Amino acid sequence: MELLLHSLKLDWPVLTPIFICSILVLAVVIKKISVYKRNKRDINKLIPKLQRALMANDLTRAHEIAEECGGVIGQVTQEAVRIFKEQKNGFSRSFDIVSALAIRKMESLLTILGTIGGVAPFLGLFGTVVRILYTFQDLAVQGNQSAAVAMGIASALIATAFGLGVAIVAVIFYNSFQSVVKHYENDFQLIKMLFLSFIDSKDEDVTLTSKNTI
Repeated sequence: MELLLHSLKLDWPVLTPIFICSILVLAVVIKKISVYKRNKRDINKLIPKLQRALMANDLTRAHEIAEECGGVIGQVTQEAVRIFKEQKNGFSRSFDIVSALAIRKMESLLTILGTIGGVAPFLGLFGTVVRILYTFQDLAVQGNQSAAVAMGIASALIATAFGLGVAIVAVIFYNSFQSVVKHYENDFQLIKMLFLSFIDSKDEDVTLTSKNTI
């Protein structure tokens, strides 16, 4: 504890950026956990309901199901129903735009975690180098004092440890949140394939009808 207080007292200028990074990491993690928790939905329950509504060609019911689902999954599904109703031929491209915007929303702030995960160790190393330089300067002025040298080097390593700790936490949550975003991407693809399957089936029905007429 004494060593930590000593390091904070002497090296606060170089430790401050790492401390700010730790605050940013904490804020982003809390924010993203809250967002993902609010938008968490069970796609396995949504798909069968949508499928039944589309089989009955009841787009009103499909829209209601999407609205009841809520969250980003429900919003994307509502847009899918609208596109399915208004422009079947361009469904794939229009839906990709909607899903890409939703994914961008879910990925927001993650670059902060990725950047801090890469930068924090270097900030810690910078703090360590600065403290060691000061330690050698004190050693040159005061002479050979092993206790002072040991304290200076130990204090210098505090910055590296702090930087590595912040970086590890940032990288863990960054990778975890990226897997959550990937899960949303897969959910959007399932919704897209569901609607495309009904578009394809209707196109086949039209083709068969035309052939029978001829």
